[in-house]
Amino acid sequence: SFPLTMTKTTFYYALLLALCQASVSSAWVTVANNNVNLSYNKQAQSFETKLYAQDRRHFVTSSLSIIGSCALTGTPLPSHAATSPQQQKDKDNIVKGYNRLQYLLDNWVDKTTVCKIGQETTFGDKCERTPVVVMEYLGFKSTSDPLFKADTAMLRLKDLVPSDREVDFYDAVDAFAQNAEEASSMAFVSSWGEANPGGGKDRVALFIERAKNNVIASRDALKTIIDILDLKA
Repeated sequence: SFPLTMTKTTFYYALLLALCQASVSSAWVTVANNNVNLSYNKQAQSFETKLYAQDRRHFVTSSLSIIGSCALTGTPLPSHAATSPQQQKDKDNIVKGYNRLQYLLDNWVDKTTVCKIGQETTFGDKCERTPVVVMEYLGFKSTSDPLFKADTAMLRLKDLVPSDREVDFYDAVDAFAQNAEEASSMAFVSSWGEANPGGGKDRVALFIERAKNNVIASRDALKTIIDILDLKA
């Protein structure tokens, strides 16, 4: 039953308005049939959302449906023009991270070679190759590194992405996260390359080459993000 002072039409109009406002304030994350990953923080009782627009056509259709409903009820849409202090920091870190990866690749042999002073390595050499430094440049060693949790920082910038580049943006975020993780894994495995049975310098060299390929892919993904957001690298 409806309140005595509210007709059925008025009730449905109020309900539509409430749903529309909720959709807008949640920054479009409730668009149907998109893959959403929720990570709950029990202490803060908050959540983070990762949205990957795998079905571009359905995403646009659902978004236009929300826009239409809001237009009918007079609800204002969110503005993407303003940049918050956190978003500015995220943009700066993405550019810094990109430049650091480019520097690493430009000086790959030097940065992936470690020379021990006053002692020799397993095979009698004072210098050996290792891609362990890759973990540092990809943000896996320090919380103060520009690329620490870079994929999360990128997703905080999703409201600044032009509508015609959304799919490219999410693909680039996914590519960075995947390749950064693989590069870090190769770097870790390489630290045991010579000690493991059947290991040796050739195995370490293999891990180094694989890690480099992942770093290149990570850098390229960052460059795509920079281009989409119109940042200056």
